[in-house]
Amino acid sequence: MRTGGQTTVIKRVLERRAQQPSAIQEDTTATIAVMLRVLPPPRALLAISDAGIRADFERRIPADMLDVEANGDEDEALVSLVTEFRSVIVTDSLELIRRIRSQQGGRAPYIVYVPPLDEPRERESGLTAGADDCVGRRVSDRELRARIGGARRIAELENVLRIALVENRKLSTTDDLTRVASRRFFSKHFPREVERAARYGRPLSLILCDIDYFKNANDTLGHAGGDEILKHFGTRLQECLRRGVDWVARIGGEEFAMVLPETGYEQALDVARKLRAAVANRAFKVHGRDIDVTASFGLCGLDRVPVGERKLAEQLLKVADAALYRSKNAGRNRVTATMLPVRSR
Repeated sequence: MRTGGQTTVIKRVLERRAQQPSAIQEDTTATIAVMLRVLPPPRALLAISDAGIRADFERRIPADMLDVEANGDEDEALVSLVTEFRSVIVTDSLELIRRIRSQQGGRAPYIVYVPPLDEPRERESGLTAGADDCVGRRVSDRELRARIGGARRIAELENVLRIALVENRKLSTTDDLTRVASRRFFSKHFPREVERAARYGRPLSLILCDIDYFKNANDTLGHAGGDEILKHFGTRLQECLRRGVDWVARIGGEEFAMVLPETGYEQALDVARKLRAAVANRAFKVHGRDIDVTASFGLCGLDRVPVGERKLAEQLLKVADAALYRSKNAGRNRVTATMLPVRSR
């Protein structure tokens, strides 16, 4: 599934709705967690000359942990690495490790050495040559998963940090006022959430909400008071969601989006109802005064995100947006939910 076109369309939709551009803000733990989750498994090269050991390792490394390509020829493996970077390399060749370390440019792969004998001297040779870790040929499944899991985490973090550095000047990740994700972060990473859900056939839901009569609050309390409402509003939304999984973005002046990975339609409807109640049932403290605030919600959910559906992120956004406006037209302070229809394949 390609996301480039979707990202452009979503940016256009959001830019029409946005009142002001978001200020540039450094990445937070929450936004990095989102980036880590939506990235596909790191690409890996399994360069082991022994065909039996190579096949055994390939079988035991889960596809959702590393995207593995196997190659038993040292020269071919090196050519392959020059053609396309691999974040993780598992090899039994000290010479290949030395050649990789001598030729690497700006990016350094994480190398796991598989020595011929699982002995201290052999492991020392691998580390001296430039390996980051060593694992025995007869390693247990549990230890193999632990060591490969560690390699994956380091590769993912390196990848996220590299993306963050490249995009830092053009991508503001955090809304300066509300401290939730920014509109630009949403336009970049929501399509990636959709792509991830489609890749694994998982559920995904999107909730949009808009503070009711916010202009009246601004006129009555002044812009400083309106800003206080926005700050508290973003915090209250986050309190109702799963930490480190669900995420909130401010996508317009008083409009917010909540992305719920691994959450189907019925579960998301329960969440939306809790969010509405959390806003309406407890007054907001603004300059020492209790201010009643309500919001309207629109939900679009999928119990299983299909593969190959064109412009699916754009569809989800449009359907949730239409549901939000039905809530506002029906009297506000309510939830309207829609399950996105998709073509059967």
